[in-house]
Amino acid sequence: MNFHTRKWIKPEDLNPNGSLFGGSLLRWIDEEAAIYAIIQLGNAQVVTKYISEINFVSSARQGDIIELGITATHFGNTSITLECHVRNKITRKSILTIDRMVFVNLGEDGTPAPHGRTEITYIRDRLDG
Repeated sequence: MNFHTRKWIKPEDLNPNGSLFGGSLLRWIDEEAAIYAIIQLGNAQVVTKYISEINFVSSARQGDIIELGITATHFGNTSITLECHVRNKITRKSILTIDRMVFVNLGEDGTPAPHGRTEITYIRDRLDG
């Protein structure tokens, strides 16, 4: 799993207990996962359909740097399934895991549409030399 997105935990990201607010983290994950799905499917029209059990393993505090890792685990006809792992950048301690996030590819009419993808691709592989 590649970890590309990093977040620095600031005061506005904290809950009343002084640790990272779960809602902030979930917003970041949903945005990062949507961007990942858009890039993989080559279509800006994707929506979150399903997020499995969210396992908060540990927390983060102000000043911590966390990183989000997302990878595709399955390509359906109109969907892509991802998994997510969030960890502390410095200690590598796990903060959160999500086993399944499903995004659906939409056509121009806003309904599910086949995307034609079957495996993870990278932009460098799509460019003509």
